Amino acid sequence: MRYADRPTVEAEVHIAATPARVWPLVRDIGVVADTSEELQEANWLPAPEGPGEGDAPAVGHRFRGRNAHPQAGEWETVSEVVECDEERAFAWAVMDTANPSALWRFTLRPADGGTALRQWAQLGPGPSNLTTVIERMPDKEERIVAGRLREFQQNIERTLAGIKERAEQ
Repeated sequence: MRYADRPTVEAEVHIAATPARVWPLVRDIGVVADTSEELQEANWLPAPEGPGEGDAPAVGHRFRGRNAHPQAGEWETVSEVVECDEERAFAWAVMDTANPSALWRFTLRPADGGTALRQWAQLGPGPSNLTTVIERMPDKEERIVAGRLREFQQNIERTLAGIKERAEQ
């Protein structure tokens, strides 16, 4: 498993609430930050001109995320919404939409009287803190990538659990 292969992780949870109830939580980056171990804070940047302006996020809208990791310290990223399909999908690219350091995506679908909420994440292919570590220890790339994917998986599961809890209240 190599970083350049764009490895992914994902998880899904059933929520006893409609997609209409879950959707506002999914597209609220503050909720994502509140339920993540690594993403400490996220704030929308001024919206671009044109369609999609206003309070609701839309494709092309950007946010700044403040992150913390026990080994990597603290850093900030800017992410851009690359998909925003109401009550169906919400996704963002980290740092560069053409060559992101990561992609994150939620999908929602009606299921069993509620919502099946899936979160998916992809490492790379763009540069990141992880690529710096890999460059220093190329012989350990597979182990480094596997460890990072485990962390992504844990964050996804925690975020899904947090959204489920809020949606079902």
